Amino acid sequence: MSGQLMFLSSYFSGGAELLFDGIKKHNVTLPNQSNPWNIRQLLVWIKQNLLKERPELFIQGETVRPGILVLINDSDWELMGELDYQLENEDNVVFISTLHGG
Repeated sequence: MSGQLMFLSSYFSGGAELLFDGIKKHNVTLPNQSNPWNIRQLLVWIKQNLLKERPELFIQGETVRPGILVLINDSDWELMGELDYQLENEDNVVFISTLHGG
């Protein structure tokens, strides 16, 4: 899909949505770029364009913070290549926080 707009859905739940103005579902249009988009690049894009507060609760280094489960089309991202997974048009990427304050 290089060179074309990429459309996908991102979902945030388990408390992660609170970092995104309480909005759970975001329909995302990624801009054209010469190389295919991957999850690593998506996380940078999310941080710059969707994340509204406390980035340290979502991003750690170049990946998601421990305690955030990532699903790509309902499969654990660990089975999909994690940060190197090349996004495809209309993918669904879900971020679920498994950490809860008390």
